[in-house]
Amino acid sequence: MLGSMPPFVLFFIGAIVVAVTKGTIRKGVVLAVPLIGLVNLFMTAGAEVGAPSAIGESVERVYLTLELLGYTLQPYRVDKLSLLFGYLFHIAAFLGFIYALHLGDGTPDGSVASDVGEDDVIGDSTATLQHVSAMLYAGSALGAVFAGDFITLFVFWELLAITSVFLIWARSSDKAYATGFRYLIIHVVSGVLLLSGALMLAHQTGSIEFGHVAGELHGDEGGGLAAAGLPALLLLIAFGIKAGFPLAHNWITEAYPESTPTGTVFLSAFTTKVAVYALARSFGGLDELIWIGTAMTFFPIFFAVLENDLRRVLGYSMINQIGFMVAGIGIGTAMAVNGAVAHAFADVIFKGLLFMSMGAVLTMTGRSKGTDLGGLYKTMPLTATLCIVGAGAISAFPMFSAFVTKSMIMVAAIEEHHYIVWLFMLFASAGVLEHAGIKIPFFAFFAHDSGIRTKEPPKNMLVAMTVGAVLCVLIGVFPGTFYTLLPFEMDYHPYDTRHVLTQLQLLCFGALGFIMLIKTGVYPDEKRAVHIDAEVLYRKLGPWIVTTVGGTVGRIDAYVRSAVMELVHSVLGALDRLHGEVGPLARSWPSGSMVLWVALLLASCLLFYLF
Repeated sequence: MLGSMPPFVLFFIGAIVVAVTKGTIRKGVVLAVPLIGLVNLFMTAGAEVGAPSAIGESVERVYLTLELLGYTLQPYRVDKLSLLFGYLFHIAAFLGFIYALHLGDGTPDGSVASDVGEDDVIGDSTATLQHVSAMLYAGSALGAVFAGDFITLFVFWELLAITSVFLIWARSSDKAYATGFRYLIIHVVSGVLLLSGALMLAHQTGSIEFGHVAGELHGDEGGGLAAAGLPALLLLIAFGIKAGFPLAHNWITEAYPESTPTGTVFLSAFTTKVAVYALARSFGGLDELIWIGTAMTFFPIFFAVLENDLRRVLGYSMINQIGFMVAGIGIGTAMAVNGAVAHAFADVIFKGLLFMSMGAVLTMTGRSKGTDLGGLYKTMPLTATLCIVGAGAISAFPMFSAFVTKSMIMVAAIEEHHYIVWLFMLFASAGVLEHAGIKIPFFAFFAHDSGIRTKEPPKNMLVAMTVGAVLCVLIGVFPGTFYTLLPFEMDYHPYDTRHVLTQLQLLCFGALGFIMLIKTGVYPDEKRAVHIDAEVLYRKLGPWIVTTVGGTVGRIDAYVRSAVMELVHSVLGALDRLHGEVGPLARSWPSGSMVLWVALLLASCLLFYLF
């Protein structure tokens, strides 16, 4: 069985077992499922899945096929790209379940409200809901990355939305319920676009294979999105919604901070990375992605600087990091795509570590806003230290993970002569240091003393954060081993003198700039405020448009109904006057008159016949 079992099957079975068990048995199951799944995946990898030789090509093995309405479905297709994300999602699920292991034990949990403290505990029913949802969510992500056709991808694409929304609703607040419904609607729209594009593609090509759909986009003889056609455009928009493209990004910054402390860790790992995988699979080398990704690296920095909620800051930081991945996929060379998927792998680990540290703060204090926190290093020194490791990793310090992943994308941009893109990425890298590398640990654990005196979070949370921190360092220290997992062969050495010195200069001057802005009072103060972003389009403008259009349509409908009814009444009145009891057509006519009329009609017919 192991070695050929689709990974999602194991997680779906695990969700059923988790739903009917409690206590130690449940804890054993949630930890065993990702470990057994990882063994299953290693056995699959032992089948010598090769590396593709060019963008848009793959060396793959198909372990399961089904026939449906004349199309061949491939629920379990494996190559080096899907294997990398498979490893990643098993590791992320394992860390997430370790982090959530305390749920249902009567230990403190900050998921009930944002202004309450550690006396709040989570019940067993809510714990069961979160464990089952997380297990199904991880299984759906694995089903998506191993899907070999668009129909299978669509099924798991929608399951990602349905299973993950319960991690938001588990917060059990009115705001969480409203946020969850908006989250679900946005992702269902993404699924509808995916299915529409897939069906149009099947109609045009006769194939539903989940592969490179945009043609030869990386060649010198044209191509691009315009040449790819409407099906590719719909697929790109569907993937872009889940990846957080500009104007479609606010579901990340809205939903993640409203989820439970443990739920956010799972949310940060799967949905956006499945979208990155789908873009790498289908749109490698698409020029438009270079500029979309560059915009994503740039604009979130300004919102993150102003944002007070530290978990929302991490949401903007996630969009920023995904921007590097999207730009790398758009550049489309082997180096760039390797950098994009490697950075996706590293991002799940270090962003998960940062979300875990902020979740630990929320769990123990009930607060996540910079204005409410500070001075926690005195009573949460371990959490503060682990948070700093995550901050160092996301900031791309040497010996940490992002240093050996993000640099591949920037080197590829230089090699392909995208100098403006490289400059924006350089600015964005400095911004990452400011809003995630410094702001998160500084305002949470240092800055002013908030007077909060608590304790370290449950041991399982500390264990999960420690494992994540160790992985951040291992990837940074031993990049060669990590590079062997990447989908394309390459020769890249991140620890050359020029790269190390350039990055250290960037980090030092970025840190110096932050210190100077703080000391001179120029740095924006943390304020209790709501920052307007693109979400105003669907949260405020959307209801106004619906109300306005609905009122106009209602008035037009009332006028048309009234006019039609008046016309109907007029016609009925006329008919009544003609055919009613006293109408001329209802009277009794004498026989002689009728004979006269018949004679006149016959005479008329004869005249028409003659002339």
